[in-house]
This record gives sequence, C-alpha cells and structure tokens, in this order.
Amino acid sequence: MQFNILTGLFVSILGLGAVPPALAAVPPAPGDKVTVERVTFKNRISIDVAGDLYMPKDIDKSKKHEAIVVGHTFTGVKEQTSGLHAQKLAEMGYVALAFDASFWGDSGGMPRNIEVPEIRVEDFSAAVDFLSNHPLVDAKRIGVLGICGGGGYSVSAAAIDHRIKAVATVSMYDLGRARRQALGDSISYEQRMKILDDIGEQRTREFAGAARRDTLGVPEKLSPNDTENTREFFDYYRTPRGGHPNTATNYSFASIAPMMNFFPFAQIETISPRPLLFIVGERAVSAYFSEDAYGKAAEPKELFVVPGASHVDLYDRPEYMGQSLKKLDSFFKQYLK
Repeated sequence: MQFNILTGLFVSILGLGAVPPALAAVPPAPGDKVTVERVTFKNRISIDVAGDLYMPKDIDKSKKHEAIVVGHTFTGVKEQTSGLHAQKLAEMGYVALAFDASFWGDSGGMPRNIEVPEIRVEDFSAAVDFLSNHPLVDAKRIGVLGICGGGGYSVSAAAIDHRIKAVATVSMYDLGRARRQALGDSISYEQRMKILDDIGEQRTREFAGAARRDTLGVPEKLSPNDTENTREFFDYYRTPRGGHPNTATNYSFASIAPMMNFFPFAQIETISPRPLLFIVGERAVSAYFSEDAYGKAAEPKELFVVPGASHVDLYDRPEYMGQSLKKLDSFFKQYLK
C-alpha cells in the first residue's frame, strides 16, 4: 500500500535507518538589515534544541523587545521557510527565533527523523524558556508563528503555555487529522486500522533487528499521476528553491501511530483571551485545517485569506508573502504591546 503524506498517501521506504544530524557550520546569511546567531537550549527532557536567533542590526540594546518563536514545517528545518519568516520578522523589528524540532536538523534526539508530538509541542515551550531569559526580550511579549505542520504544534503549545501571548499560523496543517484521515479526509476507518496493523507488525520486526522502515514526506521523483499539490511540494523541497541538506523529508513509518493520536485543537478555545490568527492561501488544499481551527477557537480570532495563493506559495513567494507578512506585523504589533 502506498500513500503520499502530503496528498493523503504515504510512500514507504525500507531500511533508510537513523539519519545523523547534518550540523551546519554557520547560520544562513541574513542580509544587511539583520544579524543571526546560532543558539542551543535544552527542552524539558534535556534534548538540545538548535535555533537561529534573528535580530535587527540596529536593535536598541537599552530596551527589551517583542519576540516571536517560529516553528518549521513537518519534515522541514529552520533554514527553510521558518528561517525566512524569522528573517523577515527581524527586518520588521522583532527578535525572532527559528528552531529545529527535536530529532530533526541540527537539534539533538535519537533516533533521527522520528515524530513525537508531545516533544515537538514541548520544543515551542523550550524556545519560550530561552527567549524569556534573553536580555533583549520582554518575557511578557512573546508570540509564536507556526508554519504548515508547525502551525498545529504551535496551537497545541499555546493551549498549555500561557507565556505565549499571541498565536499565528501560516498554511497550517493538522498532522493528527491528516494521519487519521489523509488530506481531504480521503481514507476510510478500515484503511486507517490497516495502517495501524502494519505499524504494529513493523515495530515487532524492528525490535527483532529488522531495518527501520521510513516514509517520505515528498517523493524523490514525480509521476504523471501526481497531483498539483504534490508537484508544488516537490518544487519546494526537491529543488534549490527550498531544498536543504539537513532534511531528506524522510521519517519513521512507526511515527504515524502517535501522530494519529495527536489532536491539536482539543483545547483551542482555552487559548482565549489570547488572540489567534490563521493565514491561508485562497487555493490551498489544506485551508480546511485552518477553517476548522478557526471555527473551534474563541475570540479574539481571525482567518486571513491571501488571494490566489496555494499552500506552498506562502512559504516563500514574494507576491504572497508580502501580504501575509504585512498581516503578521499588524497582528503582533497589536497584541504584543
């Protein structure tokens, strides 16, 4: 059975095994308006979380400033769209921290490229720990921005971490629902149960010494039957546009089970009176995740639609990011006062 994770299907691969982190020697070049510092901090279970801290070059060091934690896409890393968003936020005057989730990129945690929703949520709070103790950050004015899969995790983190004063998402993905029902709710209950059967059997084999089975977030090659959605992800992750050596988008097949047990919007109404902003592309096939979250959330909340944009367009396309960044700036300026 083959399923691509981003279109409702998972492409299974046998024996990729644990992939060690590819430690970057230097942080990405931030341009002439921003400085960037490579930082590391521990989460609650003592995993080292790696981040890039972006700040305006002309930041007033006599004051404390608003700060934003930026969480990356599901199989992404901080050098991709989350880092780009952090850089743009820093250009607008914010302190912005893009980090790699545990088990991904430059962060610690073994085995590599596994998904543990509770720990990924914890990483957001660990990032708040770090920023709350930074000499240039006002601990009372910290927000979060989650992109794609990071959006669901950021909402879940805000529900239990009251230090997060404002929550924004871009092209949010509810990874729990996507694993339970696939994109567009396209698989049946029986198919879901069969996947769980397969995962149980695979875990038994791996405990006995079999090679780890991995699945790809984005296919390595396109086929004539691939959807426009898959082609858009391919164009980002498998080309110089957005591809990065720190991620091959592979993750363990066994991770699908705990992801199915992840319900990021279970307590979303308790985030109120802290505000929520959901930014989606008009053409995004994932837009219903944000619409569902918006419907369940309490005020203050806003659903902001970028005309003409797809899910992936909001990762980096200037004509669409210009609109989403302007909205993010007005949102955080209003609520991180």
